[in-house]
Amino acid sequence: MDQVVLRHVTKRFTTKTLGDIVAVDDFNLNVHEGECFSFLGPSGCGKSTTLRMVAGFEDLSEGEIELCGKLVSSKEKNLYIPPEERGLGMVFQSFAVWPHMNVFENVAFPLRIQKVNKTEIEQRVKEAMKHTSLTGLENVYPSDLSGGQQQRIALARAIVTQPKVMLLDEPLSNLDPKLRETMRFEIKELQRKFNFTIIFVTHDQSEAMAISDRMMVCDMGKIMQIDTPENLYNKPNSRFVHSFLGESTFINVEIVDGKVYAKGDMENPLALDIPKDADKQMVVATRPNSIDLLGADQEGYPTHIEKRIFLTDRTEYIVPVGEQKLKIQTPHRIAFAEGEACKVRFASPMWYPAEDEAAEKERQRRQLV
Repeated sequence: MDQVVLRHVTKRFTTKTLGDIVAVDDFNLNVHEGECFSFLGPSGCGKSTTLRMVAGFEDLSEGEIELCGKLVSSKEKNLYIPPEERGLGMVFQSFAVWPHMNVFENVAFPLRIQKVNKTEIEQRVKEAMKHTSLTGLENVYPSDLSGGQQQRIALARAIVTQPKVMLLDEPLSNLDPKLRETMRFEIKELQRKFNFTIIFVTHDQSEAMAISDRMMVCDMGKIMQIDTPENLYNKPNSRFVHSFLGESTFINVEIVDGKVYAKGDMENPLALDIPKDADKQMVVATRPNSIDLLGADQEGYPTHIEKRIFLTDRTEYIVPVGEQKLKIQTPHRIAFAEGEACKVRFASPMWYPAEDEAAEKERQRRQLV
C-alpha cells in the first residue's frame, strides 16, 4: 500500500526581490508503507517545501496529496485537512522541545492535547522513552540535557502518538558527526519496531544513503531521479545527480572524427567508446576511485602527477588532462611521486551534455529565496 501519494503537486511563491518562483514543479511520487524515503537536494530545490505541504503547513498551488488512502489536500476540490488532523509524527531541525516542561511532560504533550486518559498516557510515554533511551530522565528539564538527548525527546514525542507516517526535516543537522551516525541507526531501529513510514528530508548525501530504502533527488523545484541509493550512485541519470551523490570527476571533451579529446589537448585522444547520441561537446563523468592510474609504459592517456595527497584511507592524486585537473583516488599500495610520468584510463564512465551555465545561475538564485 502507498501511504503518501503526491499527484501533480506544484507550489509557487512570489517574492519582492526575485519575482515568481516555482518552488515545487509538478511532483508525482508514491511512498510505500514501511519505507524510508528521503528527499535529497541542495538549498532551494523544493524538498522542505514539499514536506511542509505533506504536513499541511503549506497549501499547494496545484495537485493533490493523499495520506494513508485519504485525500488531505486538493486544490481542484478546495480540500485542506489541517496538520493536527493528518495523524503524522514530526521531528524538525530545531529540537522544538518545551523548556518549561520536564522530559515526561514534553513527551506526553500531544497525548494530553488528544485528551488521552492518564493511565494510557503513562504507559505510552514510558514505552516511547524506553525506545529512545530516555528512561530515568522523566523529571529532568531539556536545558540540562545534551543536544542528542533533546533530539531523542522530539523523537519520543513523535512516536508516542503511534503515527503511521513520520516526517523528519533535517533532524540530525544540529548534532556532531559521531552522534549523527548513532542517531541514524536509532531512527532505523525505531522504524523497525513501530513499522511507521518515514519521509526524511536532508541535504546530506551520506545521511540519506545510509538510512533510505529509496531517495528522490530534486533540483530547482524538479524531481531529477527516484531510485534506491545504490542505483542513484551507480546509474545517475544526469550530471547534477552524479555530482550531488558522492565525489565526481568531470572532463569536458570534444568529439572529432570519431575520436574523443579532452578540452585543451587535441593531440592525445582518450580511449573511450562514444555513445550513439553524443553531441560534439560532451562531459565525461566518473568517480575518482574508478579511474585507473597506471605506469608510463602502459596503455592510457599520458600525463604526470601534479600533486600527491596522503589521506588515512587512500591516496589522492591531481593530474592534468588537457587544460583540466583530474582527481584520482587509489589505495596506498599504488604509489606515485609528484612530477612522475603516468597514464590514466577511465573505467565505465558516464556521458552527459555540456554544462548549462544558466541552470547554475538559477540554482544560486533559488538559494536566496
